[in-house]
Amino acid sequence: MESFTSCKGSFEGNQSKEANGFFQMPLHYPKYSESEYETMPEWKLDCLLSEYGLPAMGSVEQKRKFAMGAFLWPHIHSTTTTF
Repeated sequence: MESFTSCKGSFEGNQSKEANGFFQMPLHYPKYSESEYETMPEWKLDCLLSEYGLPAMGSVEQKRKFAMGAFLWPHIHSTTTTF
């Protein structure tokens, strides 16, 4: 069984600020890979989404898809163009 780790550092701080109508975007963009999102536990997805002011609703699979859509850049295939 997985142990639960609290989101204390960021989640709770943003929660109290949001209650006052103030949201501060976290300083760093999350740098997880697609495989990390696919295996990320639900509590960690909840923390990540909440930290960025995003809804953490639905099943764990819905949260994973939402997080990947929000934070992963699409693969752009470089093409060389000659002028």
